[in-house]
Amino acid sequence: MRPLDPRLLRRSHAARGLLAAGGALALLQAGAVVAFAWALATLVVGLIEGDVPGGAGSVVVVLLGAASARALAGWLWEWVSAAGAMRVKAELRDELLAAMDRSAGRRDVTTAGAATLLGPGLDALDEYFGRYVPQLLLTAIATPVLVIAAWTADWLSGLILVIVLPLIPVFMALIGMATEAVQRRQWDRLQALSRGFLEVVGGLSTLKVFGRAERQSRRIRTVTDAYRSSTMKVLRVTFLSGFTLELAGSLSVALVAVSIGLRLVAGDMSFAPGLFVLILAPEVFLPVRNVGAAFHSATAGLEASRDALDLLDAAERANGAEEAGPQAPGAVDVGPSTAGGGESGLRARRVVVERDGRTVVGPIDLDATRGRLVAITGPSGSGKSSLFAAMLGFAACTGELSLDGARLGAAARSRIAWAGQVPHLVEGTVAENVRLGAEDADGALLEQALRTAGVDVDPGLALGPSGVGLSGGQAQRVAVARAVHRALARDLPLLLLDEPTSALDAEREAAMAAALVELARSGRIILVATHRAALADAADTVVAVPEVAHA
Repeated sequence: MRPLDPRLLRRSHAARGLLAAGGALALLQAGAVVAFAWALATLVVGLIEGDVPGGAGSVVVVLLGAASARALAGWLWEWVSAAGAMRVKAELRDELLAAMDRSAGRRDVTTAGAATLLGPGLDALDEYFGRYVPQLLLTAIATPVLVIAAWTADWLSGLILVIVLPLIPVFMALIGMATEAVQRRQWDRLQALSRGFLEVVGGLSTLKVFGRAERQSRRIRTVTDAYRSSTMKVLRVTFLSGFTLELAGSLSVALVAVSIGLRLVAGDMSFAPGLFVLILAPEVFLPVRNVGAAFHSATAGLEASRDALDLLDAAERANGAEEAGPQAPGAVDVGPSTAGGGESGLRARRVVVERDGRTVVGPIDLDATRGRLVAITGPSGSGKSSLFAAMLGFAACTGELSLDGARLGAAARSRIAWAGQVPHLVEGTVAENVRLGAEDADGALLEQALRTAGVDVDPGLALGPSGVGLSGGQAQRVAVARAVHRALARDLPLLLLDEPTSALDAEREAAMAAALVELARSGRIILVATHRAALADAADTVVAVPEVAHA
């Protein structure tokens, strides 16, 4: 048994609201159980002895009212927990997406891991909040109320309950440790399965070309068998622990029943309190037994929430380090010269880009004012793309890097339009791909963006998934047009284009270079990473990326 993670309560308003509502419902349910037990015991004893205090009608009303209140509390629990789980998942997903966006480019945040965590991982919180949390609150709130009620009616039965009740949580703690270990292995297997499957799907065309697809199917089969095996281990532990908890609960109730029976036979106890305690005894142990059973179905959600909270904490630490200054990984110092915010243009001083603690490019110095086309040159692998990633906040770097006096990075990403080396297109028309993210922009901007990028296909042409239907050069020009359209629609000062002419012939490259120069003259800074001489010759400034010597 594991309590609620305090980090979850700190981050989620919905989780705190669920606990507050759950506490009130737990008290209502405990009161209803006590009232039901009293009314039932009073009615039965009265019918046997022929004397019902206050009349049978009033007792029946209390009995029915208590039963109705308990049923209503159970129904409200289901509704509150389902709604609360949806709100908690939505809050966590929003925070995770923002954190993953800030952490893009880090190797510890993979596509497969993100898909598994955001999908089936957080969906498992339905069981956590739907079954585990209600029973946990009932155990913490209702069980002491029921024990006090039993003690008030018969102190000896209450003493037995107080002695035997802690034994069940001890069993649950031991079982919980074993369950947590096997569940963690199952969660790791699920992530490995997702990662392997996505890798195979992503490289399926290449695997087919080289005749390696069948080998990958065996790999997926091996990972699937490992996940199946870990799942069976979880089920085995679940069934055994359920049996143990049921046995412990039944024996505990039997101790109370035997004690009451012996005293009733000996005449040391009256029938009314004995029956009242006998009705209450199973209810005392019921939440404890249920929370143990619900724990197993909630462990997947527990593991996923722990990974999610760890990722959010790591993102917060990285963000805090970025704000602390240039000595922290990922920080970009504005420097004294830009503190006043009076400088205009792009400024870089002693910029060094790092990935996984290793320097991949730098140091670099750069100055660019609006209206200039700047070419970042260097051989493949020299770090041109890494420099762009640092400007976008996707890679850690040190040094001074600012735009119009404001620090560049994740927080300034909304002021930058960019297109990467690989054109990431979506299913839809060419026009929809170009206008993506700025659908409400003036239609004239679409035509200008298409003209600047040299797109020579019908804007209404429908594309398949990942831009199927275009050649490599056409897809590249559509991606450039999308970046240009965003810069025009949002009036952004900086446009980054990574190898925009790598798939173009000389004539189209010259046309795009001239168009980019014209676009820059309209008051924007355009940086192009290129190894093509024609595009570099058209630029106003050429910055060569120095090669980094690796040990």
